[in-house]
Amino acid sequence: MLATSIADESQARRGTETEVTLANIDTPAVLIDIDRVEANLQRFQAYADRHGLAVRPHIKTHKLPRFALRQVELGAVGITCQKLGEAEIMADAGLSDILIPYNIVGAAKLARLLALHGRTTLRVTADSAATVAGLARTFAQSAKPLEVLVECDTGMGRCGVQTPEEALELAKLIDAARGLRFKGFMTYPKTGAVEANEAFLARAKALAIAASLEPGIVSNGGSPDMWRAHEVRTATEHRPGTYIYMDRFQVSKGAGSWDDCALTVLATVVSRPTENRAIIDAGSKSLTSDTFGMEGFGRIVQHPDAVIASLSEEHGTVDISRCARKPDIGDRVRVIPNHACVVSNLFDTVTLISNDRIVAVEPVAARGRVD
Repeated sequence: MLATSIADESQARRGTETEVTLANIDTPAVLIDIDRVEANLQRFQAYADRHGLAVRPHIKTHKLPRFALRQVELGAVGITCQKLGEAEIMADAGLSDILIPYNIVGAAKLARLLALHGRTTLRVTADSAATVAGLARTFAQSAKPLEVLVECDTGMGRCGVQTPEEALELAKLIDAARGLRFKGFMTYPKTGAVEANEAFLARAKALAIAASLEPGIVSNGGSPDMWRAHEVRTATEHRPGTYIYMDRFQVSKGAGSWDDCALTVLATVVSRPTENRAIIDAGSKSLTSDTFGMEGFGRIVQHPDAVIASLSEEHGTVDISRCARKPDIGDRVRVIPNHACVVSNLFDTVTLISNDRIVAVEPVAARGRVD
């Protein structure tokens, strides 16, 4: 089990120094409950296995090779990395099957992509003829063709071709390009739009097959609707990211419960300027500014009625007017962030805990790799 292996490793590292505990760890700090991590990973892998769906988790949530390797050990077919920098870190750690669902544009990035392709199984996505042309120029002489999926906008309104017919035309362009191989379709869908997602992908697949182009992979994504992933029948794989940690937004969407939330930010109350206002030492450099339409910037576990009303760089301003028991200066609280993925990119290290005991401090290997 993951918890046992981390605990054993931590025990081996200990010397004669005073043991760091949650009571004396400096704040703000990110705490990761490894028992909850393990339960979250096993729960979704079991669901996917029951429905014959491959799992390709998105590592942007945790950015830790340790957890990526564990996801594969539990049955994931590979991993997803949002940027080349993340993929390079994961390849260095021994991850050998990587999807980068992002348009790779520009000579410098294409050169890096070619180098990475030489040492791992790699796939990318494209949503335009210009992106495909850049890939084709780079990989024309490659001994190993680059597999490319067409990114489809099934309702999210971000990247992606806009219709199944456009998806077919781009698939034909990829298929005709030297050094490239059409592999299928990919989407990051709008939350709650499961039926529209399935309709788009099913139409795109049918058009491709009719044109003698076999989409070997149809890649779906997202954690909010992950328990409905089997309803997207055309999809062959699912790319959940936040499911490993969960967060306030995922709980609001019913993907998990508060007890599933594995990542919290440990903070200290550093001021009580008024009866109904507290200040914690976790501001925008520690907590995400994403709200997703929710009130406040996180949930304080010990004071669920409190509202983190605003963030400046080093201060979190907390409205405690609704709290029957109000925090005091020096109190330490845990905050479940609105969006865990952003928080992972704000800290150099995370502290892994089991039953409130520190078992390891892990560097966030892919932190800042937005290139």
